[in-house]
Amino acid sequence: MNLKHSLLTLALLSVLAGCSLDGEDGNQGPAGTPGQDGAPGQDGNAGKDLPRDLNIEVVGRFNTGIYGKSAAEIVQFHAASKAAFAINAADNQIEVISLASLPTAAVGSPVTDNSLSSTAFTFPDSVSVKNTTGTAVSLPLGEANSIAIYNDLLAIAVAGKEKTATGAVLFYSLDGTGQGSFIKAVAAGALPDMLTFTPDGSKVLVANEGEPDTNYNLDPEGSISVISLTEGIPADLADDINLSTDMIFSSDLLSAADYDTDAKRRSLLKASGVKLAAPTGTTVAQDLEPEYIAVAADSKTAYVSLQEANAIGILNLDEMTIEVKALGLKDWGRFGIDFSNEDEVASFRTLPNVYGMFQPDSIATYSWNGATFILSANEGDARDWDAYSEDIRVKDIVDPDEFNLTLSTTLQALYDETGGKDGLGRLKVTSALLDPDNDGVVEKLHAYGARSFSIWDQNINQVFDSGDDFGRIGAAVLGNNFNSAHTESKGDNRSDDKGGEPEAIDVGEIAGRVYAFIGQERSGDLFVYDVTNPFQAAFVAHYNNRNFNVDFELDDDLDNPCDENEGMDCSQVPEAGDLGPESIKFISAEHSPNGNALLLIGNEVSGSVTVYQITEK
Repeated sequence: MNLKHSLLTLALLSVLAGCSLDGEDGNQGPAGTPGQDGAPGQDGNAGKDLPRDLNIEVVGRFNTGIYGKSAAEIVQFHAASKAAFAINAADNQIEVISLASLPTAAVGSPVTDNSLSSTAFTFPDSVSVKNTTGTAVSLPLGEANSIAIYNDLLAIAVAGKEKTATGAVLFYSLDGTGQGSFIKAVAAGALPDMLTFTPDGSKVLVANEGEPDTNYNLDPEGSISVISLTEGIPADLADDINLSTDMIFSSDLLSAADYDTDAKRRSLLKASGVKLAAPTGTTVAQDLEPEYIAVAADSKTAYVSLQEANAIGILNLDEMTIEVKALGLKDWGRFGIDFSNEDEVASFRTLPNVYGMFQPDSIATYSWNGATFILSANEGDARDWDAYSEDIRVKDIVDPDEFNLTLSTTLQALYDETGGKDGLGRLKVTSALLDPDNDGVVEKLHAYGARSFSIWDQNINQVFDSGDDFGRIGAAVLGNNFNSAHTESKGDNRSDDKGGEPEAIDVGEIAGRVYAFIGQERSGDLFVYDVTNPFQAAFVAHYNNRNFNVDFELDDDLDNPCDENEGMDCSQVPEAGDLGPESIKFISAEHSPNGNALLLIGNEVSGSVTVYQITEK
């Protein structure tokens, strides 16, 4: 046994000793024979340049045959019935337009096409709503202003019989044909002008514009109504976000005591650049008029355009507060602008010390890198009533019988150089910002709108503006028809006002890219931009569905816009195409009746709804 143990011990020691000593590497062996080449792989798909080009084609069109009376204003889409919904204010009903048989081929005559038909969706002229005590009260109604659809739930914003009175939201459950069963009505604020569902369907948000009557005998407050939904059933009462005590200022440099009165809020807003134009003695809530609401993807934050005030309000839907952010000014010393309609040609130049107020109408939201961005159609608008109007021309400033003020040396030289009263003198500007230091000298001019669209981050910092693209592209394509009115074929007609007036905007995804679609109310242009990356937005396409060779004239301020006794002639309007695009609704290919992405555009002056198909080239 001892001998065996000794031998085993010696063996282990030998192994361990060998492990601790490295031997020398051997010589490199000869290279092996190369293996056979693998089979060729398939070619990858060809890459696409950015921005990608798009086909824009009219694949259907509906015409009410009613001109100048907002017979096709706000448009929405109901997927279950494959129908477009459009407000017909002239008949105070909703047109339900079937898209079930929509083709994928373009129509033969897009300007005059009338291939789509509708059925009428009507609603009562009075409803019963609950008041704060739970009592049912009857509410007489006026015109429908806006519609929104979430799955099979339809919401209609209807003004009171008098626009300064309480309005209402009417809720309906839609069936597979687009007809509705009434659920209930909920009281809103004065002049509910626009409404939308939150993306999760838990709330309806209503922009109550609260316009005054033209004599300022009544001036209701603007507000936001928030109507909660439980399993598709609206609450009896709306919650309100007011524009007084619900207003906050998020800066840590301010405390609540710094804005706890109307006078303090007004001072802070004006100092930040918010324009408040009204007769003496009005409140901030009376002066601010909510126009259009867009909601972030998380349904917790929304944004409301305060058009006349040149601001956007940030709505916190958990805290029920609003923070008003001024949008700043566009420097027309850096961009080309056509500012006179007297020469009747497209002519651009820069104007130092002349600024544009962005004043968006429609807005939309989308997400990039998890953050919310807001798109704005920068139309511009004045407060213009019989008892108060801020709307003037530059020539009025120096007119001894009007304002009798002096232009600064720089502005006077510009005024003279451009043609005086027929040049810069034609441009419409606000009187509310003429002479802030009251020294009798006007050093800056503030025009309405920015003739563009913009992208803003969630704190309302601008990250993109289309500059003077709309004017230059429109002039290049349409020639002297650019900046035409929508009530007659007369080019350069709107250059002294707000240009083509970007009015409608929506956003949607096509083949992995995100696009903004902007419609100009006056000239009828449709512009498309790739906004996939908001910091690298790029122009993609332009389309205009008008025939400018048709001679017509109507006046949408008349009770009868086509009144021949007033010199109007609408006989050729059916040949003129789409006039006055007011709203745009994007339909993704996933939900589209014909399998391709679509745009619905409501044209209020021509009373037509046009369906565009958008595909990659």
